[in-house]
Amino acid sequence: MDSDSARRSGLSWILSGTMMRSTVPRRRPLSVLGLLLCCVILTFYTLLLLSLTVIVPSPELGFPGTSLETSFPVPSPEIPPDDVQIANSTAEMPRRKMKRALCATVEEMGEAFGHVSWKESLRVRRLIRDHFALHGASRVRDLPPEQFCKQGFVIGKASQAGFGNEVYKILTAAALSIMLNRSLIIGQTRGKYPFQNYITYTDHSFTLGEVKHLWRKNDCVGEYGRHLDMRTDDFEKPAETNVLCSNWRKWKQPIIWFKGTTDAVAAQFFLKNIHSQMRKAASTLFGKPGYLQSRPNTFGELMRAVISPSENVQRAVNWTLMGGPEPHITLHMRMLMNKSPKAVKSALSCIQKSLFINHLQVPRPRVVLVSDTPSLIKEITTKLKEFSEVVHFDYNLFNGKISKGKGNDLRQSELRVKDWGPAPRWVAFVDFFLASQAKHAVVSGAQRRVGTTYAQLIAALAAANQLGENDTTTKFSFFSSFQSNLLRNGLRNQVGWGHVWNRFAGPLSCPSQPNQCALTPVLAPAWWDGNLQSPIPRDIRRLEQYGVKLSSFGIVDEKLLHSFCKSRRTIVKTIQVTQE
Repeated sequence: MDSDSARRSGLSWILSGTMMRSTVPRRRPLSVLGLLLCCVILTFYTLLLLSLTVIVPSPELGFPGTSLETSFPVPSPEIPPDDVQIANSTAEMPRRKMKRALCATVEEMGEAFGHVSWKESLRVRRLIRDHFALHGASRVRDLPPEQFCKQGFVIGKASQAGFGNEVYKILTAAALSIMLNRSLIIGQTRGKYPFQNYITYTDHSFTLGEVKHLWRKNDCVGEYGRHLDMRTDDFEKPAETNVLCSNWRKWKQPIIWFKGTTDAVAAQFFLKNIHSQMRKAASTLFGKPGYLQSRPNTFGELMRAVISPSENVQRAVNWTLMGGPEPHITLHMRMLMNKSPKAVKSALSCIQKSLFINHLQVPRPRVVLVSDTPSLIKEITTKLKEFSEVVHFDYNLFNGKISKGKGNDLRQSELRVKDWGPAPRWVAFVDFFLASQAKHAVVSGAQRRVGTTYAQLIAALAAANQLGENDTTTKFSFFSSFQSNLLRNGLRNQVGWGHVWNRFAGPLSCPSQPNQCALTPVLAPAWWDGNLQSPIPRDIRRLEQYGVKLSSFGIVDEKLLHSFCKSRRTIVKTIQVTQE
């Protein structure tokens, strides 16, 4: 008690003293030094608060397409201002999600492809048309000898293997002829074009035999000393290819053959070529690799200009449509002789979503059904008929020339039945051109890998078919249907450069996703510059063989690529086509 009383009395004494001192009025002038000190303290706390609330991205940990200097798309000559505005609005959202979750679902990745720049596709269509008007066979073959002997050519050669891979070889040659301002040659084997009985090729192209004849006729060797040499470059041989290190526009050989171009990737590698002249030529045709929202439908427009169905195939397509209207949607199921209830359920749900997104208010939309697995056709047809009219080519009921074996030069290999299906090979061509009639959407589903080269080309040609000459409001969509078991490890199993989702298969792809129905690019990307793109370790190692150091988020080390190109030995392989 005594100690408590002492503490209370002491506290009273202190307070009373303080109160007494506070009652004494004192006036002190405000010091200038004190005012400055207060300002410094206030500024320090303000900066401290700001540093705790604002997150500045680190360039070492930046996401694809993001840096401190260029965080958002800016206008460039190749991209219309309208498309840049779209790119800005759609690019900001994925960055916020990436900071929050560090990964994305396939549907979130596909959100960028809801805004397709059909203006860019029409620009590329005009570019292709102008190119063939200047370098097409009808004009070039009539040039005077002095001019003809200076003409350059690009040859595209294909075998009669898988449809998608072989057609990409022809389309890549067409694309390269545009980039290099050369004429197009479509190679023949024993006097026949690849798939000649099923595909008709443009008359803008030459055959190698015709070029050899004209070379002799114009005496290019004797009069101008120019031999008909062919320079070859193999994309599938990274140690030898010059796709990144050489300026192909300066090559002097009359003919160039770019080999091993079995998908959409090879031609787009020129987007990273160290020579600005090649990069500009490639971006004019394919758009900027980082602007996924505003890239043109390049391969669709090339197909529209270069190939078309043969008369017999077109007759089979017309027979299947039975004079009815254009189908609304195409469903392509690559099942490899498997029947997966999960894949079917996911695909049906994806068709419903595509109907909703495209605002199709028709009682029974027409749906083209294409698959490599006949047993799946019967199962899925029953379910599709509950809400749609199913269009399917039944080759057993078709009574045309190709069904009777007349002119049918394709043989089904027993080793490839699981890959291509048990149907006769020619059926794939009817299915392809039938599927490309879709008016509003193409849906790709699969047992393992979604968006194969075959499905990509269907969607690309269908989109090009639906784009009118002055139409910039076409609503066409390409969807990928993923059942949940395909996404257990995210998109990591979408390996292979020919698959459209391979460039999204890295660490930014979330594992354990539910069923996904994702908007898909009609031009499969070849690089990882876009938001939410990231490579798998396998592709990082593969790019090293080309001299490209790729970060885990897909950023290319440009300086290292230049150093690699300067230090490597340029390999030149040529074939002399004529001996005269």
